[in-house]
Amino acid sequence: MKELWIMVVFATVSFPQEDLITSSAIPTTIDIKNPTTDDPITLNTTGLPTTGYPTSIPITSTSLPTTSNTTSITTTPPLVCINGGELQSGVCICPDEWTGDTCSEGYFCNSTRKDGFSFPRTVVGWSAYSEESCDEKTTSAGLPVALAECSNNTGSPQFDAPNRLECELTLNDILGNISSSSSHLRKLAFSTQILTSQPKRLSADNITTAAQIANTLLQSANITEDITVAAVTTISQLLNASEESTQERDAVQNLTETLEMFSLDQNNNVSSVVRPNVAVQSVQVPSDTVGIQFTALTGRSGNFVANRIHLNTNTSELIADEGGATDVQIVIKFPPVLHSKNTNHSIGFVLYQNDRFFRSKAFRASPGTSRRVISANLGQVSGLHVEMLFKPTAVPNTSLYDFACVSWNYTLKDWSTFGCSKVNHSADGLQCFCNHTTNFAVLMSFRRDFKYADELNWITILGCSMSIIGLSLTITFQMVTRKSRKTNPTVLLVSVCVCLLIFTLLFMLGVSNPHKQLGKPKIQEDNILPPSDTHTERDRGPCTAVAVLLQYFLLGTFTWNTLYATHVFLMIRNSLATSPSHFTAYTVAIGWGLPAVVVALTLGISYRVDGPLGYRQEEFCWLAALDPKGNFDFKLPMFWGFLIPVAFMLIFNTVVLVCFTVTTAKTNPHLTSTRHTSMKKKFLSSFSLAVVLGLSWILGYLLLITQNQTMYTILNISFCVLTTTQGLQIFILFTARTSIVKKMMSSTLKSISSVGIPLHTRKFSLWRGEHSDNVESYTQQDTDLSFPPCSTDI
Repeated sequence: MKELWIMVVFATVSFPQEDLITSSAIPTTIDIKNPTTDDPITLNTTGLPTTGYPTSIPITSTSLPTTSNTTSITTTPPLVCINGGELQSGVCICPDEWTGDTCSEGYFCNSTRKDGFSFPRTVVGWSAYSEESCDEKTTSAGLPVALAECSNNTGSPQFDAPNRLECELTLNDILGNISSSSSHLRKLAFSTQILTSQPKRLSADNITTAAQIANTLLQSANITEDITVAAVTTISQLLNASEESTQERDAVQNLTETLEMFSLDQNNNVSSVVRPNVAVQSVQVPSDTVGIQFTALTGRSGNFVANRIHLNTNTSELIADEGGATDVQIVIKFPPVLHSKNTNHSIGFVLYQNDRFFRSKAFRASPGTSRRVISANLGQVSGLHVEMLFKPTAVPNTSLYDFACVSWNYTLKDWSTFGCSKVNHSADGLQCFCNHTTNFAVLMSFRRDFKYADELNWITILGCSMSIIGLSLTITFQMVTRKSRKTNPTVLLVSVCVCLLIFTLLFMLGVSNPHKQLGKPKIQEDNILPPSDTHTERDRGPCTAVAVLLQYFLLGTFTWNTLYATHVFLMIRNSLATSPSHFTAYTVAIGWGLPAVVVALTLGISYRVDGPLGYRQEEFCWLAALDPKGNFDFKLPMFWGFLIPVAFMLIFNTVVLVCFTVTTAKTNPHLTSTRHTSMKKKFLSSFSLAVVLGLSWILGYLLLITQNQTMYTILNISFCVLTTTQGLQIFILFTARTSIVKKMMSSTLKSISSVGIPLHTRKFSLWRGEHSDNVESYTQQDTDLSFPPCSTDI
C-alpha cells in the first residue's frame, strides 16, 4: 500500500491554544485529492480528514512566509489584584474596604473627626464607634461615647451625624423604658447598639436583655429605618458574644422568629440591611416571576458587605456565580398556583454569619467553629421548591466526610432533616433541596488528613536489633548465673531487661498503624444528621492494643530503673552488703503494679471506642500528644500519662547517680599506685549506672524545648542512637565485662586456639654390619600456638 503524502499550506499565525480564531483568511476546510485513487479528501483546520479516511493518516505540513492577510489577535492579560485582593479562579476576592474587578475602588469612609468625635476608617454600611470612651466612674466605663453610620447616599462615602450615649444608661434601664417611651425609640435603639459594641464584655444576662430589646424594637409599630439599622446591628454584635445560658437561648429563639417575620413585612419600609454578621433582605416580586435567587459572595474576611449581596428576581434555576466566589446561595421556585394569582409576593431573607442563635443538642460542634444559617420566608405557601448552595468551610488538614441539609425546628429547638435532601456536592459548593421555607443550614462533618509516619530508618532498625540481641543475652546470663549472685540485683536487672526487650520488639514490629485511613472519604447519599463536625473512625483494636502495651512496658522499664536506683541509694546510705528484708516483694509489686495503675487510669480517662484518638495517635500507635493543628496539647495523655511520671523518675535517678558518683570519688584518694585504674573503674561504674537508669531519655525532654534547628538535629541524632542501643549498652557493661564472662571467653579462646601437633620420631643404628629395624613412633604434644623444636635421637 502506497503511503499518502499530503502537503497543506497555512499562513502562520501566533496565538494561544485556548483562543478561538475566526477570520476569512483562514479556511475552515481544504479540498485535496488522494494521489492513488484521485478521490477528494476534505480536511478541517486541524489538518485531519473529516471524511473518507481514518484520522491516523500521517500528515506533513509546511509553513510559508506570512502574507498581508494575517489575523491580529490580542490576548487578555490576567487580572492583577491590588489593595490586598486575592485571585481565586480568575476572580479577585477583595477585602471589605475595596471593591471592583481588581479591588481598586474604595468602599469605605476615611477616618475623620466629626462633631467633636474621632471615628476610624469604616466600610460603607457599617457603624463606626468613637475613639472617645465613657469615663471610668460611669457604669459604661470603657465603652464608646458615640457612633456614626458610614453611608454612600451622596455618591461619596461619608459619616452621618453622630449619635451619643448617656454613659450612666444601662441595658436594664432601656428595657424598662422601651415600651413606654415610643418617642425616644431612636435614642434607645442607638444606645443599645453602643452598649453591645464590645460583645466579649457581655454577660449572659446582658445578652438576654439586649435580645429582648432588639425583639421589642423590631415589633414596634413606630419603627423607622434608623431604628431598624440599630436593632439589626445589635443582633449582629450579639452573634460575637461568648457567654450562653438557658434563658438567653429562649430570648434569641424569639428574636430569630421576629426577625424572620420582620423580613417578610413590607410595611417596615426597609429593603436591605447588611451588617458584618447579619444580612436582612426584603423584596416584592410580581406574580409572573418563576423564582428568586439570593446570593452572598465571598470576601477576604468572611464579613457581610452590602455590595456582595445580590438578588435575581426572576430565575428558575440555581445559577452559580462566576469564579466560584459564591459563599451562600438560595433560590425559591414558585409553584404554579402562585402564578394564577395577580398579586405581588413578599419574600424575606435573613443570613446569619454563624449558628450562635441555633445551638444544637443533636450536633456537637468543635469550639471556635461556626456555620452559615440562611432564612427564607414566603409565608404559608405549600409546594415550594427551595434549592440552596453553601460553600464548604475550609478546615486545614481535613477532608469533608459528610454533610446534611437541615432546617431549624422551633418546636424541637434543634436541627432537622425533615423535608430536605442532598442534591450535589463539589469543591465549589454543597447543594440542597427543601420543600418549605424556614432557617436552613448545612451541617458538615470533617475527617482529619493524617500524615502517617515513615518506615523506621536504618539507624533505628540496627540499634533496636542489637539491643534485642544484647538484652536477650543479658537475661539469659543473669538467669543462668543467678545462684552465684545476690538475689535483688538479679531481679532488678532482669526485670529492666525484660520490659525494655518487650518494648523494643513491640516498637519495631507494631508501632506502624495497620489500618491507615488513606484516600478521600466517600460522601453518603442519604441525608442523615451527623453527630459531630469531626468524624473519627471507630477503634479497630490492634493499634490501640499496641499503644497500651508500649505505654505499659516503657513505664515498667522506667519504674524498674527507679527501683534499681532505690536499691543503689540504700546501699550507699546504709552501707549495706545486702538489700533490706522484704525489698524483693516490694519491688515486684511496685515494678509490675504501678505501670498497670497508670495505664488503667489513662485508658479510663481518655479512651472511647468511638473516639480512640483521645488516647492514641492515628499516625502511629503511641499516646496522643498533638492537637488537630499540630501543637503539643497538655490535656492529652502523652503529657500527664507518660511525660510527667517519667520526669519524676528521671529526676530521682539523676540524684542517685550524683550521690553514687560523689561517694565513689571519695574512695581511697591516696592510692597513687592504682589511681589511673581506680579512676577508670569509677567512671565505668558511674556510666554503667547512668545507662541502666535510662538517663539518656533526658535528651527527649530537651528536644521538646529546643528551638535552635542545629541543636535540635544534634540532640535528635544523639537521642536516637543512645536510646535504641540501650539494650546493647547494658549487655556490654553488665554482662560482657563480668568476671564470669571473661573467664568463659578466656577458656573458650584457649580451647579454640589449642592445636594438637603429632611429632614424628625415628631411631637408626650407626654400627656397621649390624642390622636394626627402623622404629617409627608418633607422639601427641599440646602447644599454645608455639611449636617446640623437633628433636632426633641419633
